[in-house]
Amino acid sequence: MSIAGGYYKAVEIAKRHGCDCVQLFTKNNNQWRAKPISDEEAQRFRSALSDTGVGHVIAHDSYLINLASPDDVLWQRSIEAFVVELRRADQLGIEYVVTHPGACVGASEAEGLARVAAALDRVHRQTEDAHARTLLETTAGQGTSLGWRFEHLAEIMATVRFSDRLGVCVDTCHIFAAGYPLATRRQYRATMAELDAVVGLENVRAFHLNDSKREFGSRVDRHAAIGEGHLGTEPFRHLLNDPRFRNVPMYLETPKGLEDGVELDLRNLATLRGLVGGRTRGRKDTGSSVGNALRGVP
Repeated sequence: MSIAGGYYKAVEIAKRHGCDCVQLFTKNNNQWRAKPISDEEAQRFRSALSDTGVGHVIAHDSYLINLASPDDVLWQRSIEAFVVELRRADQLGIEYVVTHPGACVGASEAEGLARVAAALDRVHRQTEDAHARTLLETTAGQGTSLGWRFEHLAEIMATVRFSDRLGVCVDTCHIFAAGYPLATRRQYRATMAELDAVVGLENVRAFHLNDSKREFGSRVDRHAAIGEGHLGTEPFRHLLNDPRFRNVPMYLETPKGLEDGVELDLRNLATLRGLVGGRTRGRKDTGSSVGNALRGVP
């Protein structure tokens, strides 16, 4: 949700949409600089959470940050910027900050992963008193982006000094585009078994639910409305009815706007909730038979 007009606005809009949880940026996601958060703004945000009952609030970091960069100047700037992200989350009472592991840009994947781990160690040393933790997000693997294999996340978590300050955010569009099948129940179970074996399901703290505009294994990150991409609705049905994730919050990152006078967020929520424990009550499944991906709300 947008923070335009105040951080508390994101919470109020989420509540109006019938959401149980909310994700936001604590600053402009395409700028390095960040206006300080006043104590009044932070208190109003915390009060909005208390008043509305919206919980499980998480933040996403700036898209400019690249903790895997081989360029020392950009790497150091990214570390400093991520420290700020954690500090801002702490001030607002946000538990997790989601980040993409980064792109190795000319270096090897092994070098890039080592760079991410080293960056996080520096971040953790500078934020020893912080309560906010980092969620490494699965990626589609576009360009030289890291995180498109579960092993990438496992390597980072095994290398950092304070692994207890890390968790994982699974993006359905991303893992589908990266080549992890989800369409049939058997495929879904196999993918989740692999996630468990490599990363550990206990480390999955959040899901991003999105359908994919691009085909299975494309390694292209393009989100679509639920049931209107190559994923369709079945992968979401599998996920939303998986008792292992009953208490893991799920966040929509699908395209926003109006269609036939109805806000797309509301339509996506209705589609997802219609998949819980029964038949789809949303749009017809237009996904391919290869695989599906989803973003949802508990």
